[in-house]
Amino acid sequence: MSMETKHPPAHGQGSAAGAGYEQRDANIPDLLKFGFWMAVVIIVTLVSMKWTFNFFERTQTVTSPATPFARPRELPPSPRLQAEPHFELKEYCEQQQREVNSYGWIDPRLKVVRIPISQAMDLVLKNGLPVRASGPTGAAAVEVPPPMSAGGDDLQGPCAYLAPASGNASGDQAPEK
Repeated sequence: MSMETKHPPAHGQGSAAGAGYEQRDANIPDLLKFGFWMAVVIIVTLVSMKWTFNFFERTQTVTSPATPFARPRELPPSPRLQAEPHFELKEYCEQQQREVNSYGWIDPRLKVVRIPISQAMDLVLKNGLPVRASGPTGAAAVEVPPPMSAGGDDLQGPCAYLAPASGNASGDQAPEK
């Protein structure tokens, strides 16, 4: 029995290979019903859209378009985007470099001063670092590996492009003499 028609195949027509094409016509009444309801949905949508646009036209007032010369430019509320981020970053990094490489007061009341990094490193080499009397022993003696950056040793933060280049541009080692 055929699943499509629920009628047994006629003798001679129901071979195993089949006819190779649809043996019955399309259902015209079902196609007409589909077309009718599709048209009803489209018409209802168009009428509701027209009603919605008319409603908005009645309830919302439209002002004249703003001209750029009507009033001076007002800054938007914060947070504001940076107008020139590269210039601001360069200015910030230069200010940081000036602080790192100059003398100045951190807290005059406590007599805490800031000295250049190279001067501080020379003082540490000359005077040394404070040392504990004895290191921890047993379970407390844990060896901590040095910190590693994800991108390698060449990462210097946002101001790295301001640092003077060390070595040649290709990153190769300088030839030994």
